[in-house]
Amino acid sequence: MTGLKSAPDVLDQVFLEMRAKLLEVGASLDRIHRSDRAADAAKDPRLGQICEGIAILNSGGFDRAERIQMLFSDAYDSNWMKK
Repeated sequence: MTGLKSAPDVLDQVFLEMRAKLLEVGASLDRIHRSDRAADAAKDPRLGQICEGIAILNSGGFDRAERIQMLFSDAYDSNWMKK
């Protein structure tokens, strides 16, 4: 026996939490788009990153969390301690 849960069991366990997080993201985007100067926010690179993150979530593969982490991470700088 592998000890791994079945996909339906995992979905049962995480569905409500995932649903809540998606609702939170949707509500946040709605607030941004309904706000004054929404066009300015549309040009903000941070919002672009969020949209890219959503696209990653919608893509396939087993490394979505890693790709989203890398999207929001700075590139490694080997001289970081010297700065």
